[in-house]
Amino acid sequence: MFIIWITRPVLVDVAFDTFIWPLLGIIFLPFATLIYVVLYTPGIGLTGWEWFWVILAGHFDIAKWAVSYTQRNQIPAMERGG
Repeated sequence: MFIIWITRPVLVDVAFDTFIWPLLGIIFLPFATLIYVVLYTPGIGLTGWEWFWVILAGHFDIAKWAVSYTQRNQIPAMERGG
């Protein structure tokens, strides 16, 4: 998403009125934000199946957070040496 924002700022500017929403999207839901920007049609927005793809991408982003949370205990802690 950040690369598209740098290389094609017009796409992001058309899809969002302010810079705060794409910035938050990059941080919390990058894949869903990317899909939203790519599928956005100026003057129309998103319709029908386009919303399906954005929601599906949002589920992937949330699943990434959930998997990271559940697997955080599987990384062995460094033992304290003396």
